[in-house]
Amino acid sequence: MARGDRYLLSPGGYSQSAPLIYVTIPFVREGYREVVKDHRVGMRAMDTLIATLCITTGQYFGWSLACSFLHLGKKVLKKTEDHSQKKLVDVFGQHRSVWIEKEGIEVEIPFDALKTGDIVVVNAGETIPVDGVIVRGMASVDQHILTGESQPADRESGDKVFALTLVLMGRIYVKVEKTGEETTAASIALILNRTANFKQEVQLRGEAVGNRLVLPNLAFGGIALFTRGIESALPALNARFALYMRVLAPIGMLNFLNIASHHGILIKDGRVLDRMLQVDTIIFDKTGTLTEDTPHIGKIHPMEGYDENEILKYVASAEHKQTHPIAKAILKEAGERGLAVLATDDVEYKIGYGIAVTIDNRVIRVGSARFMEALGITLPPEMRELDKEARHQGHTSVMVAFDDRAVGLVELHATVRPEAKSIIRELRRYATSMYIISGDHEMPTRKLAQDLGIDHYFAETLPENKAALISQLQNQGKIVCYVGDGINDSIALKKANVSVSLRGASTVATDTAQVILMDESLRQLARVFDLARNFDSTMKSTLATTIVPGIISVTGAFFLNFRLIHSILLNQASLVVGLGITAWPLLQEKRKSERIEYRKASEELN
Repeated sequence: MARGDRYLLSPGGYSQSAPLIYVTIPFVREGYREVVKDHRVGMRAMDTLIATLCITTGQYFGWSLACSFLHLGKKVLKKTEDHSQKKLVDVFGQHRSVWIEKEGIEVEIPFDALKTGDIVVVNAGETIPVDGVIVRGMASVDQHILTGESQPADRESGDKVFALTLVLMGRIYVKVEKTGEETTAASIALILNRTANFKQEVQLRGEAVGNRLVLPNLAFGGIALFTRGIESALPALNARFALYMRVLAPIGMLNFLNIASHHGILIKDGRVLDRMLQVDTIIFDKTGTLTEDTPHIGKIHPMEGYDENEILKYVASAEHKQTHPIAKAILKEAGERGLAVLATDDVEYKIGYGIAVTIDNRVIRVGSARFMEALGITLPPEMRELDKEARHQGHTSVMVAFDDRAVGLVELHATVRPEAKSIIRELRRYATSMYIISGDHEMPTRKLAQDLGIDHYFAETLPENKAALISQLQNQGKIVCYVGDGINDSIALKKANVSVSLRGASTVATDTAQVILMDESLRQLARVFDLARNFDSTMKSTLATTIVPGIISVTGAFFLNFRLIHSILLNQASLVVGLGITAWPLLQEKRKSERIEYRKASEELN
């Protein structure tokens, strides 16, 4: 009779083994379900086998220690995971009460009592509690929590502000548009919660790695049992390759989502961290992505003896109350030249055609060639030729007439994003080919591609045809990342393997892209690829920490007289090291942020 059998048959053996058998029941139940119902031998079946061998051979201390560490490990991992997810999505509970202006008096009310249309008062050092529009006051607002912008933004009457952004200086009165769960911050939290739920898929993938290594584990245990006995078989069986990978993997993913959100990168689909590694082709939408929404003045062609500044002053005066991109470009150029806007009256505006205003008893008309022709204004051949050439180059031209005479033409050019060229150089490290896709004419599209160093382009492409072009590249074996502005690119964004949008904070809830660059620029695009590669590197290192201790356990069982306790301690060491590896990128990011904040504070003091 074996030593363990004799011990169990004794009254003392039963009394000591009964509690251990009780805590082992959950392991046995899970192992039974895995083998009988799922028809596979995995890590839970391995737990059951080790428990059975330990109890039947009297290895009570070893299995008690293993049980204790397994339960403690689960608790630590669960707490770490919950903390990571909470840090990622916890944007509520920051406001218990707020101050609002009511009939000229400031009163404090509960945060939950806020409603649309209320005027919230926010002072320096306070967090803005709602999404809304400033109706009075000026402030410097830190928006990095939403957009990742390192520099504060100046905000004044008429500007939008968002919940969770911080007023650094000033005092503002904000008319409430969205509160509570309707705010942009709440929308982001909801998206991040959904993204964090992808951790279940990562967890299952990590568990699958461990399950694939169970059969080799069993083989080593069987060999040890027949060659060296049960004492050596237990540490070989308990080597448990990739034991904690099923939880370390999702913790690592949550940490990288944290890092991304810190830089104003909203990842709506956690699978992006895997897919980015496979991307070999990047397609950029032209308008709104490589170019900004607002154009700039390229040339001013004065006629009839007028000069550029005089033409521009009257055009800016006619457009100064308009908010469309062309008006903004004209007003910006006038401001840079120091031209004063003149008073206007009798404004007549025809959408899509032009505007007519009266200034000093003179009618100023600004608009398209069609607008001028509709008014019976004759355009000289020189102006028609300039307009034709501008359109051929992909530029926009605006005609100017004083009373009934055409006196000039303003040529507007697309404004290329200042960061575009440097970002595309960086992206060469990740993609073998790049394309521009545009609805513009071929010449301006080709010129932009040449200026930015992009080899391929598609011009005069309708929005509905963009997805077909992506499919064409995918059929050639390309893995495509599509970068668009999210406005008319929804079909293309859905078709791409990875989709990135430059839309801003106000539209995150409805954007179809998997990744949103919250600062509305391309500056963080290369960082998305960096994060994917760093995530992959971290997961490989984590996997190594869960496999190497198993190899040591098996080797020790055969050659170093290892016992069960040695393999248990090695497993726990792998857990500690694995947690350290998954946390290291986040700790580095935190230290980097602290150094930046310290440098800013030092500069302010000096």
